[in-house]
Amino acid sequence: MTSFHLLLVVLDPFTHQSSWIVKTAGRILNNFSGADCRVGWVVAGNAEQTKSFLGPWCENLLTFTDPDSIFIRDLGFTETPGIAHINQTPELIASAQGWDPKEWQEVVVGIADQMQWSKPLIPDVSDPTPYSGARLTDIDGNAISTSPISGCGKCSACRAGVPEKCEQT
Repeated sequence: MTSFHLLLVVLDPFTHQSSWIVKTAGRILNNFSGADCRVGWVVAGNAEQTKSFLGPWCENLLTFTDPDSIFIRDLGFTETPGIAHINQTPELIASAQGWDPKEWQEVVVGIADQMQWSKPLIPDVSDPTPYSGARLTDIDGNAISTSPISGCGKCSACRAGVPEKCEQT
């Protein structure tokens, strides 16, 4: 890590939002595979969950598991999917949560400029439309509470970030 910048896509294998971005994120990461940086996935799950979720994507790119989401939360992420650029200090240079193509493009343009590398087209015609991320979940698929009011983490109210309106309580 002291030799290279990292471009990491943060995913939660328990959410639809993360599954919707895998192909797009893989395209973005593959764009930088020859650059003077390292690219990969950080998945909020164990090795088995990660392999099941990413399939062949985890064989072609660096893949880190974070079953307790400690690293992911230390990066400041409260929802997934996301993208993070970390330098070799290691310091978080830029990040984006959810799928907002403009925000992801800012992160990607920053690392492309530093690496003097080509920039992938964001959004591409096959990319999903913008959407908010899902609250980060723990290894059992339960939402990690980011507010004093907790809900079930699985109903639409909790996923929308309003656990006070939880449908299960």
